[in-house]
Amino acid sequence: MQTESLKTDDKGFARAAQILRQGGLVGIPTETVYGLAANALDGKAAAKIFAAKGRPADNPLIVHIAKFEQIYDLVTEVPEAAKKLAKAFWPGPLTMILPKAPCIPNEVSAGLPTVAVRFPSHPAAQRIIAESGLPLAAPSANTSGRPSPTTAQHVLHDLRGKIEAVLDGGPCGVGVESTVITLATPTPRLLRPGGITLEQLRAVLGTVEMDDAVLHPLKEGVRAASPGMKYKHYSPKADVIILQGTDAQYAAYVNAHKGSGVMALCYNGDDAHLEVPAICYGSSSDDAAMAHELFDALREFDARGAQTVYARCPEPKGVGLAVYNRLMRAAGFEVLALA
Repeated sequence: MQTESLKTDDKGFARAAQILRQGGLVGIPTETVYGLAANALDGKAAAKIFAAKGRPADNPLIVHIAKFEQIYDLVTEVPEAAKKLAKAFWPGPLTMILPKAPCIPNEVSAGLPTVAVRFPSHPAAQRIIAESGLPLAAPSANTSGRPSPTTAQHVLHDLRGKIEAVLDGGPCGVGVESTVITLATPTPRLLRPGGITLEQLRAVLGTVEMDDAVLHPLKEGVRAASPGMKYKHYSPKADVIILQGTDAQYAAYVNAHKGSGVMALCYNGDDAHLEVPAICYGSSSDDAAMAHELFDALREFDARGAQTVYARCPEPKGVGLAVYNRLMRAAGFEVLALA
């Protein structure tokens, strides 16, 4: 299959919409990461997403809409909590899980009785949804388990020849996937952190629980209710090991373990004290910058041939919770506390 590279102009949007209406796959930009879009109401089209990504069939997809009113076609109930969250954060990087309507195929919901819905803020995402006339199922447009794509070039690197087209809308703004909250439980629960923080959710809804799988591996036998809950995810080819300690402890440990293929993912300024190749992904006080740079950095380690990456990880609060969550999964929860 020849993968077309489309521009975000009238011709590009028209072609992307045509492919989607015909049951094909298109990589599309959103404000979070690039998504691999298909008609969310067509089970066969959704199944192609899983095949192209090598994605496990028990990992549900997020359905993207271009105006709030579309949610009523996709779910059986829109509770007051959903309306409050939509007013506060839509369009934007927030996904809500609700009981699904009969039109949602099992391929999209992974057999669950719920569906995840998001209204992205990226103008190109909104236009392609509107122009296709379809709600679009769109997980991250990467090979399953690898770092998520934040540019069209990342999508082509992973999926060239496996999908019909990529719509190039430039680099993504947020850099990590959307926050996912389920409203299908007695108490709203955060399943995946992202650009909308737990603190922001609680400011709107009051009580919001945090699922144990945000900070820990998904328990044996528990089904993933949201994308991003799997044990190993977002991983470069290198082994990622998270080091927890002071600036000095981090530098001392990395320098003591330098060698071929050893590299560092660090805060701004750490690299001056390291004796291994390093990529800085933000200051220790700027978790939004770390979120924006994280996946680019992990992909760059692959390009440089890294074998082991020693990573610094922010505190699990604010947007830093999303970075912490992604790095923990990239590392397979391998963490060293430095004494």
